Amino acid sequence: MPDKLMTIEEAVATVESGMTIGIGGWGSRRKPMSLVRALLRSDVTDLTVVAFGGPDVGLLAHAGRIRKLIYGFVSLDSIPLDPLFTAVRQRGGLEVEEYDEGMFVSGLRAAAGRLDFLPIRAGIGSDVLAANPHLKTVRSPYSDDEYAAMPALPLDVAFVHMNRADAAGNGQFLGPDPYFDDLFAMAATRTIVSAEKIVPTSQLLEEGTFHTLLLPRMYVSGVVETPRGAHFTTCEPDYLRDEMFQRHYAQSAKDPKAWAAFVERFLSTDEAGYHDAVAGFHTDQGES
Repeated sequence: MPDKLMTIEEAVATVESGMTIGIGGWGSRRKPMSLVRALLRSDVTDLTVVAFGGPDVGLLAHAGRIRKLIYGFVSLDSIPLDPLFTAVRQRGGLEVEEYDEGMFVSGLRAAAGRLDFLPIRAGIGSDVLAANPHLKTVRSPYSDDEYAAMPALPLDVAFVHMNRADAAGNGQFLGPDPYFDDLFAMAATRTIVSAEKIVPTSQLLEEGTFHTLLLPRMYVSGVVETPRGAHFTTCEPDYLRDEMFQRHYAQSAKDPKAWAAFVERFLSTDEAGYHDAVAGFHTDQGES
């Protein structure tokens, strides 16, 4: 089997300005944050981002990297709203397409199947159609029922984070939910997987059952080993969300001076420096 291992820097170097990037995970859960932080360190801009958003969207939007956001929601889960995204959204700082979650998933399914659209009942009779005037409806040739025609959401690149992966690109989740990461991978021309741990293929079933093998290697272009690469979001069962750090992120985001200090301490460094800074933060808070 091919060896698809690469560094974070090599993975992000394949992303070009103007691309459409899908980011897996859900809110503040199992986000490929190491890849997002690397993207922040690059000079890539003018992106279209497709996501069930969390701090990934907040950070990229605030940094001016997103031209257009296609999303079902943006939330930090235990904190309802991401303050960085909220500020950019309120000032009209990016183009948006906001969909019902079912419609969003249908858009990924259509792209995964290389279809132009899929019909769905969700959206009919709601303001989703009014908010997205480009959407059209179709009638069933069998019942004459009307459906929203959800357009496909094809991706140039997808970023997803797994608990385990092998060097060939087979990806495994061990937590409670796949978060549609398989659809992101299938909807993309190229998929980059970051993983807590790279293991031999023969070991992929030592921690989980067959259904946890979410990503077959045929959909994966590159694999990056990134221990704690989803921090500060969850990556169960490897670790829970770092709630103390997330609160610090959210509070810092509300004040320009505090945010500048946050960026200097945690984001103006490489991935190893980020984790060292986080460890120092917890030491400052009296945690061992």
